[in-house]
Amino acid sequence: MSPSAVAADPEIAIASTSSVAGLVEAARSGDTAAFEAILEGRLERTFRLARAILGNDADARDATQDAWLLAWRDLHGLRDLDRFDAWLDRILVNACRTIQRRRGPVREIPIPATFEIRVASPGPEHLAERDAVERAFSRLDEGQRAILVLHHLERRTVPSIARSMGIPEGTVKSRLHAARAVLERALSEANR
Repeated sequence: MSPSAVAADPEIAIASTSSVAGLVEAARSGDTAAFEAILEGRLERTFRLARAILGNDADARDATQDAWLLAWRDLHGLRDLDRFDAWLDRILVNACRTIQRRRGPVREIPIPATFEIRVASPGPEHLAERDAVERAFSRLDEGQRAILVLHHLERRTVPSIARSMGIPEGTVKSRLHAARAVLERALSEANR
């Protein structure tokens, strides 16, 4: 199957690593349809990851856009075509870090989802619990958030996270442990 035929169907692109490599190779040659096929199959996942790391939709959209633009620009620098997803995750995490640094110490106050949706709202105990989790999560630095999101929400393994973030597996384990400890302390303080 030719790269242009694979590019026409993004589901095929996600189905196997070799087809992703074919799309990446085609995109390197300037085939924008191939790159769009790669993007379509991964855009929602990259946005969810950025949202979980950054904590809000606006910054997540910026990080996602920055990451995909950098991926397009630097596609020729990808050495192992079969490792596109790990390479993209590393770019996304770095884009999130850049936005975090740019944002600085500003603390955004999230508007609860129940504010926008006119449905029966959960009881006050659920809102308090959600608020406690959000406050606890905000105590983590972006690296800790990234590792927790990749491990618990994306269900990635420690070796996979290490490759994505460009750090040793032992570092991933220690940061994962530290992030869990920070969350646990923050949640126990909130429940006092």
